[in-house]
Amino acid sequence: MTIEETLFPPDDPDFDVPPLEEPEPDPVTTWPRPAKEQEPEAKDTPEPPRPVNWNILTAAEAQVEWLELNAFVNWLRHEFGLSVNVVPPYWHRHPELVWPLSALRQHYLNAYDKKQHGSAPFGWWRDFWAFIPQLRDAVTACGTKLNTDRPTRQAVWPGEDDLPPVTETIIPNRDADFTQFVKEDVARRQAIEDEFYARLAAEQ
Repeated sequence: MTIEETLFPPDDPDFDVPPLEEPEPDPVTTWPRPAKEQEPEAKDTPEPPRPVNWNILTAAEAQVEWLELNAFVNWLRHEFGLSVNVVPPYWHRHPELVWPLSALRQHYLNAYDKKQHGSAPFGWWRDFWAFIPQLRDAVTACGTKLNTDRPTRQAVWPGEDDLPPVTETIIPNRDADFTQFVKEDVARRQAIEDEFYARLAAEQ
């Protein structure tokens, strides 16, 4: 008796080989096809970029944000050939430029986040080009230029002390000034933190 006859005895009336069933074809889905279910996010997945509030940054946070923003602004002005009337060298010394440039950076990071919709960058481009005239107006108002800078003029309200006269200063080295400015800002924030924790420890 062969192996085939052993496995499939032809004379066994109780032996019945079930017929082979053809697999049913997948149903045809018209366009658009349903989106695939998203896989659960890993616990260590970084959160999307959040707005930066410069008023409440710690010393360590401020140092990181200053360096990141400086890198972004340098990329921005070189990538798109922006003039000093839009992004001047001393933008870091003018809060009316720091805040919108920081917001523009966060907008960019969110638009190009890998989890964003594919058309999200278009929104950033539209907002970026519409934003340039506003930056130009802010630069004109604050009076900073390519080779010289002056503090932004402030209006003195009745009852307030007069402010010192506004004078222009020469810009000898922009990067050196930025480094010194960040050091002073970080030191100022660190002093506030140290004072706060010292007072908190004294109260306990």
